[in-house]
Amino acid sequence: MKEIRKVLLIHPEISRTKYNFAGVIDNEPLELEYIAALLRERGVDYAIWDGQVERISAAEKLKAYMPDLVYVCGRTRQERFMLEYCQAAKDLCGSVTVIGGLHAQQCYARMYQNCVDYILVSFDIFQLIQLIQGTPPEQLEDMCRRTEDGWHTAAPKPFDIQRLPLPDRSYFLTHTDRYRYLELLPCAHVRTAYCCPYRCSFCSRNKLNCGVYTYRDIQDVVEEIARIPCENIYLVDDDFLVDEKRIRQFINLIRERQICKRYVCYGRADFIARYPELMQQLKEIGFYYILTGLEALDNQHLTAYNKKCDMDCNTKAVEILHNVGIHMMGMFIADLDFTGKDFRSMYRWIKAHKLRHAAVSIFTPELDSPLYQQYADRILTEDPGDWDYLHVVAQPGRLSLRAYYFHYHVLLIRLFLRGWRDGIYDFVDYGYYIRSFVKNMFRFGG
Repeated sequence: MKEIRKVLLIHPEISRTKYNFAGVIDNEPLELEYIAALLRERGVDYAIWDGQVERISAAEKLKAYMPDLVYVCGRTRQERFMLEYCQAAKDLCGSVTVIGGLHAQQCYARMYQNCVDYILVSFDIFQLIQLIQGTPPEQLEDMCRRTEDGWHTAAPKPFDIQRLPLPDRSYFLTHTDRYRYLELLPCAHVRTAYCCPYRCSFCSRNKLNCGVYTYRDIQDVVEEIARIPCENIYLVDDDFLVDEKRIRQFINLIRERQICKRYVCYGRADFIARYPELMQQLKEIGFYYILTGLEALDNQHLTAYNKKCDMDCNTKAVEILHNVGIHMMGMFIADLDFTGKDFRSMYRWIKAHKLRHAAVSIFTPELDSPLYQQYADRILTEDPGDWDYLHVVAQPGRLSLRAYYFHYHVLLIRLFLRGWRDGIYDFVDYGYYIRSFVKNMFRFGG
């Protein structure tokens, strides 16, 4: 492999349609910033191009920068963009191309294309650094690689998150007008753990890192937070509220350091319900949003989803966060067995429990997962761009596709109108989104 002197790190565009929530939730490219820190430490020239925020195209950046190696990471819905960038890197620069990230870890065989040289199938970014520094590819255990005889497939290994460096946030700090979580602008990302210790049937996140949950020392986490020149922090673990002792230590350290910031995190309803006094303490140190997977409105669906949580627990969690003054972002699944009545019931439940912030995703069997195989005879599309939880990818069980989309978008419109009346998200163009939902009632459904 040729000597690598310049590296371009790419985070893909979200989509090329306006049917997304870009400008509402834009995520800091944290994985690229970890890599950037290692490259800077080793004196390797690098640049970041984030399709969420850049005003020039990826092709223009490639032409201007002429990298020796391009690393791209993204999610399922960005698969075509990732491959497009790799092809452009080959055509314009003759670059070595590497794909990584969550989608590549789970669906690496989909990346077996001529424009791709390597696929990083674990969180071990040190393997990428070794490749850049000239380590023979056959010695890199977590890298699939293209050879003259076809693709060599690698078996990933769990990665210890404590090996990660502090991220190089120079790119984030030059785009603080863009990276946000709703009204929290700017909002920096901090990761304290990989994987999830729970096993919800609809979620593939618990399969990441070979299914091994690994977490950082909480003192290191607090030290990182203290150094970030940003008052809003998104703790992007798949579930931050896992271990009671660790959370208590976090609270105590934040208080000792007198760190005054606002926080967003994921947290399960059963943890919230079990520790109401901890929620009060989290509120006191600045917790603003807790994203909670409520998922369903009946115990039958919760059992099918293997949530290990019931409706009484969900209701109690909503009440506790409401009482202490933390905003719950209630996350729900519109199941494929829904009828019009189920969609209407979901809205009534959200309204009755005074849940101001709610997000409803369409049940989506993840690619190359056991759930995908279970729904194989019902899959409606081969376009990975549809795996955004806003499109129906498998045939509904009790409604036509058109009727399902109709009821789903009616629910979204009602939720947005309620948010507009309540005066939340005043930075959002409600009219645009409502018009978009009305249009897609019929377009997506045929």
